[in-house]
Amino acid sequence: MKTLKVPYSVLIQNRAGIIGLTCALSIQSKLAGEHLEHRYLVMIVSRDFPTCTPGAPTSHAVDYASVWAGAHVRPIPASTPQLAREATWLKQTVQHLKGQAEREPWIGITPVTGVEYLETPDEAYQMWIGSSFEAETGLAGFRELPKSALPPGVLLGFEYQTFCLNAPVYCTGLLRKFLLQGGSTLKRNLANEWEGFSVAPDVATVINASGVGFGDPKCFPTRGQIVLTNLTSFSKTITRQCKNGSWSFVIPRFFDGGTIIGGTKEPNNWETEPRLDTRKELIEAAKGLDHGLAASLEGYKGDKSPHVIADVVGRRPTRDGGMRLQVERNSSLGEDGRAVVHAYGAGGRGYELSWGVAQEVTSLVMEELNTSNGAKIRPFKL
Repeated sequence: MKTLKVPYSVLIQNRAGIIGLTCALSIQSKLAGEHLEHRYLVMIVSRDFPTCTPGAPTSHAVDYASVWAGAHVRPIPASTPQLAREATWLKQTVQHLKGQAEREPWIGITPVTGVEYLETPDEAYQMWIGSSFEAETGLAGFRELPKSALPPGVLLGFEYQTFCLNAPVYCTGLLRKFLLQGGSTLKRNLANEWEGFSVAPDVATVINASGVGFGDPKCFPTRGQIVLTNLTSFSKTITRQCKNGSWSFVIPRFFDGGTIIGGTKEPNNWETEPRLDTRKELIEAAKGLDHGLAASLEGYKGDKSPHVIADVVGRRPTRDGGMRLQVERNSSLGEDGRAVVHAYGAGGRGYELSWGVAQEVTSLVMEELNTSNGAKIRPFKL
């Protein structure tokens, strides 16, 4: 029997979502850059994995929000410590997406114009100007829209250059790349983050990218309902924040993915089934976003609309106070204390924060692997 010293660095999660996938690839890249890819293997453990198989059913697991997300990069002013932290991750993600779109044109990223309409803009939004916007977000092309160009009821509008992602194509592409680079997967429903240390011999570090954590009292679902349509002529993403707290948006899914019309944000709502009344409200609100879109939607006739492919419900994994991103050690699991790196609770911002979060997670993982406090490399037999 041959004895090898190859522990796993395991990513664990209930869903192979965007945070887990980007963390997996980032760790792989770092290990390869330091010539450690033969000492540490990376595994994703998940109940569900992404697919973009043509003709596949449009149904999905309601808690597997990543694969059906609208997925556009939409910045928020860094007006609080939490939002400032997220702004750093967003800017890092933007830089990664720029390079990825050039290197991997097949991956599902499309540069587009983003438009924001605000009915009651707060001071932070009003303070944004071209130079400060780009410095904070990494996104170019900021331009405040003239009052004459704003829809009725909108007090502030601006546009900028951003990205839309076809979520199923993108997630599937990331998983494919992970596997081709030597990663492995295990389909399993884990009940606890510490269970990750039992799924393979000599697990060195676990990353808890489970979305809502495992029993974290600060976590809760935010129900979102969107409408997937077969419209293909729309080429920009528009978001409107209404004074009553509701949102209206349109997100084109390039790569033959149709167009998303949304959407609701319903904290602590566990409902899994779509509501037809909500579909009607979303489509009616979308008509006020753009004249061309309104013309395309004029044929909508209740549940007989030729434009609607599916009503999609997802429960976004949200956490009070923002993402948990930290190391936790359990001294009962070995002489050095096994370490879990927590990375969950991004809510609806998973895509736009993903690569920034992955970069920070990778730094924490490498610290664990390179210090005496990290799990030791122990031999196991094949």
